Amino acid sequence: MIRFFGGKVLTLNNNFDITTDEVWVDKNKIVYVGPEKKGGKFEREINLNGNLLMPTFKNAHTHSAMTFGRSYSDDLPLDRWLNEKIFPIEAKLESEDIYHLSKLAFLEYLTSGTSACFDMYYFPESMARASVDFGFRTVMCGAVNNFKESVEKLEEYYKTYNNYNELISYRLGFHAEYTTKREILEGISELAQKYKAPVFTHSSETKSEVEGCIERYGKTPTELFEEIGLWNWGGGGYHSVWLSDNDLQIYKKRGLWAIINAGSNSKLASGICDVQKMSNMGINLAVGTDGPSSNNALDMFREMYLISVLQKLKYNDAAAMDANEILKAATSGSAKCMGLTDCDCIAEGKLADLMIIDLERPNMQPINNITKNLVYSGSKDDVKMTMINGKILYENGEFVNIDKEEIYAKAQEICNRLKNKCIKKASQS
Repeated sequence: MIRFFGGKVLTLNNNFDITTDEVWVDKNKIVYVGPEKKGGKFEREINLNGNLLMPTFKNAHTHSAMTFGRSYSDDLPLDRWLNEKIFPIEAKLESEDIYHLSKLAFLEYLTSGTSACFDMYYFPESMARASVDFGFRTVMCGAVNNFKESVEKLEEYYKTYNNYNELISYRLGFHAEYTTKREILEGISELAQKYKAPVFTHSSETKSEVEGCIERYGKTPTELFEEIGLWNWGGGGYHSVWLSDNDLQIYKKRGLWAIINAGSNSKLASGICDVQKMSNMGINLAVGTDGPSSNNALDMFREMYLISVLQKLKYNDAAAMDANEILKAATSGSAKCMGLTDCDCIAEGKLADLMIIDLERPNMQPINNITKNLVYSGSKDDVKMTMINGKILYENGEFVNIDKEEIYAKAQEICNRLKNKCIKKASQS
């Protein structure tokens, strides 16, 4: 067992109270939360020295292997970013590339206290293998569209990767309305009914996306999905920026998750999601970074800050969007969105996905309000430890039993190969 003692604990178990409890971890589970007591036999005892133990972040929307596109396609609008830069290089990816590129993302997740990602990408076997080999928790999401994969493949993946490993699970999903014809959407809806399963997709990310859907169907993407029955068993929309009042009512009716991606939406000038209105309506909120080719960081601290301050600008009101609600969305909210209800807070019987925040950093002093400080001045530099499934993978600025240099070198090798192929093809055309 591992014992955490001598510090502060934010359980996020229904409130934002901070205690001085001890936390004991046995194998991959939390087995005790409470006052100091005797009787435990520990392999390690970690004195928090006044620092904060709390649940990890869960990144509720990302494309981890897109580390290949970090700063490769900057300062372009979404349509040109996708069509001129991302799609051409993405077409040259090989299955094994996903394995290595995802590991680079996992390193970055660890440094900001993130223990799980909701990953939408291709070659799921490579992603699952990378996650298990690394020790990272991954929920994979289907990425079906007109050009890649199929309804049949989606069902195969759903059955395979929900029975693969304790670190891996899978959700039904498709890329977006504008890349997926109605026939495919109806097929995915049938799967949702068959398995009584939620469905996730990029939705209402840009104004032009919504306008295009209205031209095609006379409905917004959300209204179209409601008509088809895609969200009868829940799910959610990544981005959810350009939602109408009726769209929001559908989100509330179906218990859908609005997965907020403020960094990517700001960088691609997609818009500012109305998080305050959603919160007021009781709509479920989760937080994701989007991929490293559009953000370009995988830093949940930065996401929390951006979400909060952009609401204040949107409303011209410094009181808009309470920071505690954003912290909740990035931790327990994202966990519930991803189906990770067994690691959404610190409580006995929950899985041990934990992080330690260094409260002795200058940006965390003085201590007036710890939870709001995490949102407004917190930084990945404050993360002292990240534990996933009871194993410490990052501590005091070092990766534990992980060869980061090998991961860096392999990722660079892959990126060089992809870029050279794109240059060669461009010169031949």
